Amino acid sequence: MSADVVTAVHGEGSSSKGSEGSRESMAVSAAAAAPSRYESQKRRDWSTFGQYLKNHRPPLALSKCSGAHVLEFLKYLDQFGKTKVHLTACPFFGHPHPPAPCACPLKQAWGSLDALIGRLRAAYEEHGGKPESNPFGARAVRLYLREVRETQAKARGIAYEKKKRKRPPIQQQQQQQQQHQQHQLHQHQHHQHQHQQQPHHFVSNDPNSNTTIMIAMPNQN
Repeated sequence: MSADVVTAVHGEGSSSKGSEGSRESMAVSAAAAAPSRYESQKRRDWSTFGQYLKNHRPPLALSKCSGAHVLEFLKYLDQFGKTKVHLTACPFFGHPHPPAPCACPLKQAWGSLDALIGRLRAAYEEHGGKPESNPFGARAVRLYLREVRETQAKARGIAYEKKKRKRPPIQQQQQQQQQHQQHQLHQHQHHQHQHQQQPHHFVSNDPNSNTTIMIAMPNQN
């Protein structure tokens, strides 16, 4: 094999390795730059809400949006829902697995609405909105979501599990300190109880015997 051929072969190999490394670095950069599924969904939700405000009659500015407008938006979304919510007059009311179809309306599931409000609430503040004026955190919106949750739970015959609220770090530290103090107190009381039950002894020497006598005396309290 000539030197020129060897050089060409090695040149092709290094070029191939270089292109592979470049593709790998580009893939890593693209993966790092790509938004997460949550971020992508949040952007779509924010865009949908913005379009809803533009189509509102009359058009509504974001700065004028209130909790009441958020409720209108949530009710508007019900027409695109896929969750069957049985009416009280329906024979399948409260039945988790209806044996036959019925004419009850389809609505947005409570879990979907709750997650949607969480994303929009975060997006509002990311776009410069103040937390105290966030319409997605309004009391009316929270009450509406609670009502939807209870209504759908009864109508569908399911039970939504409540999320356990995490205690703040300060409360956790205080609870740990109290538990430690109670444990120490219990140990101290147990030690005192054992000490009281232990008999006291005194030594008596019998003058007629070389044997030392140990006499147990009860504890006098």
